[in-house]
Amino acid sequence: MLKVAFASNDQTTVNLHFGGAESLVLYDVAPGRADLIGVGAFLRADQVGESGRAGLTGTVQDKVLAKLDFLEGCHAVYAASIGTSSIRRLMGVGIQPIIVDTGHDIVDLLNEVSLALVYGGLAWVEKARLKAQAPTVSVPPAAGIAGQSHRLVSSLEELE
Repeated sequence: MLKVAFASNDQTTVNLHFGGAESLVLYDVAPGRADLIGVGAFLRADQVGESGRAGLTGTVQDKVLAKLDFLEGCHAVYAASIGTSSIRRLMGVGIQPIIVDTGHDIVDLLNEVSLALVYGGLAWVEKARLKAQAPTVSVPPAAGIAGQSHRLVSSLEELE
């Protein structure tokens, strides 16, 4: 299984900038299945000057650190935008940053990952699978949050 996160405030579409995201949605993805395993909520942090951010306390804070802690063990994060500093930090801890159009459907992206686990085609999935030594066959389903799971496409025949 691969852990994949999405910057989303509606848990349906990718619609947030990674650094400014107030929520991240985390899934375990296996061929044919995705289980919601977490939703991280973060304090709003606004830019202050060129080098700092201010949160609710008004002090300068690192708005990415809490997200990196939440994403520990994650293989990729999809966002509508990701700053260069955050890209470097994500890649530094082994998380593939992926920028997609605002409003991109999360289930569609989960299906892409599911198919890539079976057929290949996404370089980051191949790299993550090798790193995680995840099997290429179906994995027994994990327990999702409140039963939130998605049956995904796991073969090209299902697309016909």
